[in-house]
Amino acid sequence: MARETYVWSAVAVLLVALAVPWFWWGSSRVVAGLPIWVWWHVGWMGLTAVVFAVFARRAWGVGVEGGVDG
Repeated sequence: MARETYVWSAVAVLLVALAVPWFWWGSSRVVAGLPIWVWWHVGWMGLTAVVFAVFARRAWGVGVEGGVDG
C-alpha cells in the first residue's frame, strides 16, 4: 500500500471519529442562539467538504484497485 493511501485513510478515520461531538455531550452552552454542538456540526461539515474537494482533485482513486480503464 502506498504512503498516500495510509495518509488518506487516516484522514478519513479522523473525520469519522470526530464527526460526533462527544466532548460537547451534556453541555448547555449556547452561541449565537444555537447550541454549541450545532456549530460543531456546521464547522465539521465545512471542513469535510474542503477535505473531500482536496481529495477529489489530488487523490481520486487512491486505494482503489482493479479499476476499469476506458
